[in-house]
Amino acid sequence: MDKRAIDPFDVEEMIPGFSAPQVQSWNKATRAAPDAAEENTRQWYSQVDRPFHPGSDIHRREVCRMFHETFNPYRPSVLDWPTLDPDALQRIIALPIWDIAVQTEGKARLRMAAYAKTLSDPDMRNALALNAWEENRHKEVLSSMVAAYGIPLAHEVPYQYPKDAEWAYLVTGFSECIDSFFAFGLFEVARRSGLFPLELIDTFEPVMQEECRHILLFANWIAWHRAKLSWWRRIRFEAKVMAVWGFLGWERAGLARTLDADGNERKQDNNFTVSGAQSVSTGDIGVHELMVLCLQENDRRFSGYDPRLLRPETMPRLVRFALRFMRKPRI
Repeated sequence: MDKRAIDPFDVEEMIPGFSAPQVQSWNKATRAAPDAAEENTRQWYSQVDRPFHPGSDIHRREVCRMFHETFNPYRPSVLDWPTLDPDALQRIIALPIWDIAVQTEGKARLRMAAYAKTLSDPDMRNALALNAWEENRHKEVLSSMVAAYGIPLAHEVPYQYPKDAEWAYLVTGFSECIDSFFAFGLFEVARRSGLFPLELIDTFEPVMQEECRHILLFANWIAWHRAKLSWWRRIRFEAKVMAVWGFLGWERAGLARTLDADGNERKQDNNFTVSGAQSVSTGDIGVHELMVLCLQENDRRFSGYDPRLLRPETMPRLVRFALRFMRKPRI
């Protein structure tokens, strides 16, 4: 598959689900009012006055409308990467996430595009194809950043087209639900700490909100998909979902050992949440405080979307349950 950078301002026909006049319209609006485009991606309310029952045509249509109407046409090629002082630059370089972040976006793009091709419903197919396109744009953002700051990366292992597109999409979707929940909190820790320039935080902000849109789409897709299955296919699907959660739990249980493109073993800490908080903060931050912040940021980022759209609930529920047994920090 083509891995070239795709610029929405220049390659209009390659944006899934958008016509050339639509693209030209929001190109003009975005150039004139970039703040308005940024705000548009955070808020969406349907004009439909009925409930969104999972599996219904209304649910499918409004979910897909939300995803397309909140599209943010920012350009990775013109993002402004601020000059960092030596300490901030070293903190960025030292974060052990860049290899896996770039590769994760590359795999997500391929997996989502592969699954989108299997869908017969044109609205949902276009929405997932756009999701795949945006994952490729995230990869371009990260690639641009590591190039700007001279961050060394391992050679990328060639991406493999998934044998089971549905399994691959489920792994990617649930992974994003887990990772985004903690990333929201870590991003806010970094913003509050002052260790990084606000210009750098602002540059990454559209990517963070885009991840919120991605998992919002995934949560509603899976509810819609479940409701459309016959009872025996639903049993098989739920078994696959349980297997995916088992796989993700095993993957995050400790250090994941992988081979890079040169055949060298590389270790990647998949339990980056707490150690990462220490890396982006000026002081110690406890688990309880971090989990509360993750919940607050998760709620804040979803607050602008129609409440009839389903939200990812697994991580918030697990964390709220765990907080019952955690000691609050002494003031």
